[in-house]
Amino acid sequence: MKKLLIVVLAVLLIIFGGCTQVPEQDEYTVVASFYPLYISALNLTEGVDGVRVVNMAGQQAGCLHDYQLQNRDMRTLEDADLFLVNGAGMENFLEKVTEHLPELSVADASEGFELIDDNPHIWVSPRGNAYQVRKIAAALKAGDPAHREQYERNEAVYLEKLDALLREMHEKLDPLRGRDIVTMHEAFPYLAKEFSLNTVGVINREPDSSPSAREIAETIDLVRELHVTALFAEPQYSTSAADIIAGETDAKVYTLDPVVTGEDSPDAYLQAMRNNTDTLLEALG
Repeated sequence: MKKLLIVVLAVLLIIFGGCTQVPEQDEYTVVASFYPLYISALNLTEGVDGVRVVNMAGQQAGCLHDYQLQNRDMRTLEDADLFLVNGAGMENFLEKVTEHLPELSVADASEGFELIDDNPHIWVSPRGNAYQVRKIAAALKAGDPAHREQYERNEAVYLEKLDALLREMHEKLDPLRGRDIVTMHEAFPYLAKEFSLNTVGVINREPDSSPSAREIAETIDLVRELHVTALFAEPQYSTSAADIIAGETDAKVYTLDPVVTGEDSPDAYLQAMRNNTDTLLEALG
C-alpha cells in the first residue's frame, strides 16, 4: 500500500509539478449610461478577454432626460473603470456622479460634435453614431492599453458596418428628400437632417409627460394645413396623442425607433435603423 501511495504521488507531481498558478487578471468594467452607448461598447469589446460591459439604466428607461439615479447605480459605478456617457446634457445626474466619484474615468461620447439646437440624440443618425463609436474606442484604448490592438480591430469592423448602413439608407431614402414629418418627441433631428426630411411639428417636447389639449389641437391644425400624411411615434412611449391627431386628420401613425431600448445584441442598432428605413419608405414612399 505504501509503494502504491508513492507511485500515485509521483504521478501527481509529474502532472502538476510543472504548472504554476497564474493569478486571475482584474476585470476591466465598462459602464454605459444607457442602451445606445451599451450597444456600441459591445461591438468595440467583442472578443476582448477580461472586459465586462454594463448597461446602467437597463431596459426600463427611454432617454435619460429625467432619469433618477438609483443607489444600485452608484454601487455599479463604484466598481467601474470607465463610465461612458452620451453627454450634450443627456445625463442630468452626471454632476452628482462626478462629485461622489471624482476618480471615475468618464468618456463623453458627444464631446466636440456639432449639435442641432443643443439636441443630444446624436446616435439616431448612423453618422452621429459612428462619431460616438470613435470617441468610445479612444476612451477604451486609453483606459485599457493592453487590449489596444483588439479595440482598434473592432472599431474598424463596426465603423465599416455603420458606413455600409449609411450608404444603404441613403440609397433607399434619398428619393424622399423634402418630405414633411411630424414626430412624437424631439428624438430625430439628426436623422431628419441626414436624409433631408422636414420636421414640421413635434407633438410632445417633454418625453415623460403628456401633451396638453392645446398642443394636440395646434398639431391637428398644422397637419391639416400642410397635408402631412405621417405621424411618427416611438415604441418606448404611448401613441395615444398621435392616435387622437390621426383620428382628426388624414395622417397615419407609424413607429420610428430612437434605439434607446432593445435586444442585447451587437447588431441591434443596425437592425433597428434598417427597420426605421423600411418604416420611412412605407410612410413617405
